[in-house]
Amino acid sequence: MAGHSKYKNIMHRKGAQDKKRSTMFSKLAREITVAAKMGLPDPDMNARLRAAVLAARAQSMPKDNIQRSIDKASSSDAENYEEIRYEGFGPGGVSLIIEALTDNRNRTATNVRTIVSKNGGNLGASGSVSHGFDRMGLIEYPARAGDPDKIFEAALEAGADDVSSSDDGHEIWTDQGSLHEVAKALELIIGESEGAKLAWRPQTLVEVGESDAATLLRLIDALDDDDDVQQVWGNYEVSDEVMEKLG
Repeated sequence: MAGHSKYKNIMHRKGAQDKKRSTMFSKLAREITVAAKMGLPDPDMNARLRAAVLAARAQSMPKDNIQRSIDKASSSDAENYEEIRYEGFGPGGVSLIIEALTDNRNRTATNVRTIVSKNGGNLGASGSVSHGFDRMGLIEYPARAGDPDKIFEAALEAGADDVSSSDDGHEIWTDQGSLHEVAKALELIIGESEGAKLAWRPQTLVEVGESDAATLLRLIDALDDDDDVQQVWGNYEVSDEVMEKLG
């Protein structure tokens, strides 16, 4: 009986992971289509499209899916997506910036507002939290790309502004206008990145305690599960000890 229960649990988790993967592929495809529609359908000639393709490759998105998303941009039945940014607050006074791509502004606004309010947060006016973040370029590499010293030297040579390395990987920060120039220089030194994009970097971090962290992580998961939400940025920091307690 216990074995059966365990099997069911594994199957449930696999189903949840498959759903997340499907949602992720959908978001990656949407970004590729929008990027291709806004510029040339050639990643070498379109910096945003190149970044989107790199991100898709890093998540093992099949080449056919990537090409289909690029081709969709020039088809007559391609949806018109609008970029929207929401700003607000999560549990523990955390500031959040939520970026979305949508073909229905009202649907997305309702969904995002509902998710945030049901999980201990509230939305604010445009500009209510973004003043506490810097708009920068972010280039990401897996930990296996090299040790922190090697990545730091490469980033310095490529003209980056800052590097943050951990067991999870390397974040290389640049001035937003230099993002793709630095990304190309890094590619020659240490290989292809997992992604290069514009990001919101918090100027200060808020340490979140155990009770608030559980609610905050539920909020971010719920936003990630929404098809229209592309990215969630926050100024929160959760310690390893708290993460271990939360399991």
